[in-house]
Amino acid sequence: MPGTSSEVTNLLREWSDGDPEALDKLMPLVIDEVRDLARRALALESPAHTLQPTALVNEVYLRLIDRRTYWWQDRAQFFSSLAELMRRILVDHARRHRAAKRGAGEAKLALDEALLVPAAEPNPELLALDDALKDLKAIDGRRYQIVMLWFFMGLTQEEIARELGLSVNTVGRQWQAARRWLQHEIRRTDAPA
Repeated sequence: MPGTSSEVTNLLREWSDGDPEALDKLMPLVIDEVRDLARRALALESPAHTLQPTALVNEVYLRLIDRRTYWWQDRAQFFSSLAELMRRILVDHARRHRAAKRGAGEAKLALDEALLVPAAEPNPELLALDDALKDLKAIDGRRYQIVMLWFFMGLTQEEIARELGLSVNTVGRQWQAARRWLQHEIRRTDAPA
């Protein structure tokens, strides 16, 4: 059963304050949204990709448990961070696969990945997108945040505006500018040298 926004925010703050049980109370309240987020993240992958949403959610959970310090202000920040964490897991997975294919030695695999059939070819656009997103984050944190909330979390312009305290028109303009910039960077990366 999904929790209310205030209930989730309170648990996030308790977890931030060092209560290890808060994460265990939080996950049942948000698990459906986390699975949806994993499905959206995997939708960017090749259709032949064998990593399943459940394995991605499990990997995220393990990484959340391993981290010692967080400061969660609210639900939007939490889900934006989860989207970014999922993106990093998928990019790391693709890079390991690419390195192994190039003969860089055996890749270390997470338990969930070791149980899966070898992954399909990594999506080169995912790697280029990851590089472009890192650059965008360094250049314009607000546009980066809008991209994470819109593209990776699937929030509407209205929801993003409410979460970030912006007007809907500002969110729309910032999204369009970020999208154009990302497309330019990805094309530039894919262009032959």
